[in-house]
Amino acid sequence: MNTFDETIQARKKLLQEHLGGFMGRLAEQCAVGCEHQTSKQSVADRLDEVLKHALSDCDELPACRLLYVIDVDGIQLSSNIFSEDLRADSSRIGQDLSGRPYISKVVPADGFFLSDVYISQTTRRSLITAVQLIRTNEGAKGFVCADFELGKLPELDQPTEDRRIWMQVKGDPFIRSTLFMQSRAISPMDDRIDDVLATVDELVVERGVFHAKLHFASSRATIWLYDDPYRYRIHVLDEILNPSICLAYPQRTYPKEAMVPKELVREVLERFRWLREMDETIYLRAGSLNTINGIVALNFSCDGSHYLPYEEFLERDESFWFGSD
Repeated sequence: MNTFDETIQARKKLLQEHLGGFMGRLAEQCAVGCEHQTSKQSVADRLDEVLKHALSDCDELPACRLLYVIDVDGIQLSSNIFSEDLRADSSRIGQDLSGRPYISKVVPADGFFLSDVYISQTTRRSLITAVQLIRTNEGAKGFVCADFELGKLPELDQPTEDRRIWMQVKGDPFIRSTLFMQSRAISPMDDRIDDVLATVDELVVERGVFHAKLHFASSRATIWLYDDPYRYRIHVLDEILNPSICLAYPQRTYPKEAMVPKELVREVLERFRWLREMDETIYLRAGSLNTINGIVALNFSCDGSHYLPYEEFLERDESFWFGSD
């Protein structure tokens, strides 16, 4: 499996290989359309013909939304030609597209590149634009552009891998600004924390729960089952404290895929208690453990959140979380 950035680059490379040949041939045809024309309108008419023919006679572009041509300054020379019905929107001729990020992109030697992904102002869906330089005997004349819907493009089989690195995300600035005006209130879950941690440990180690989140301030727990991962269950404190809760979930062998050793689950949960009780101002509001990817997630009273691998979480001492004197 690949990292987040590696997956993105691999998919863009796949698209370049898939589209590069077609875009090169289309640019050659557009170059002919740009030559020996007597007016801007005749250039537009000829380019529209080329683009329509390309869409009607090509099976390589099932995801293409539209084609259009711009000059080197970003001014549109052709109509927008839509693939669905070969409709030509001539009102776009002459519009200035120089502000689009891919227009100012450094052009590689082969003249072909892909834009970054962006949201269509029309469909509000993710698009990517393939851009091919148009060259004639007189030099660069512009670019032929093809907008593609990401949902219809060829995919790689493998997804991105979880980023097992420490990440800190700042929360609501208003909550941070009033942090030292508040102090921790003892919740009903705090009063019964020993029983809560024992029950959650049993649910994770013996009852098929692979992801558990404890909401200390609101005295509830959210759990995800290995056998039913697409739905979560919410339990209030009275349900968590009822020893019969374990009867509600069938006994399961601790999953082999789990990154967290089962003997360390309780240690992670005990660290939640420690972060909850260590400081009266900066304290843990909610903590979760995913045993499959080994990630611990924490939300503090300052509304800041942390995501980090369980082994790193267990190594962090008081100075990391609260600073040294």
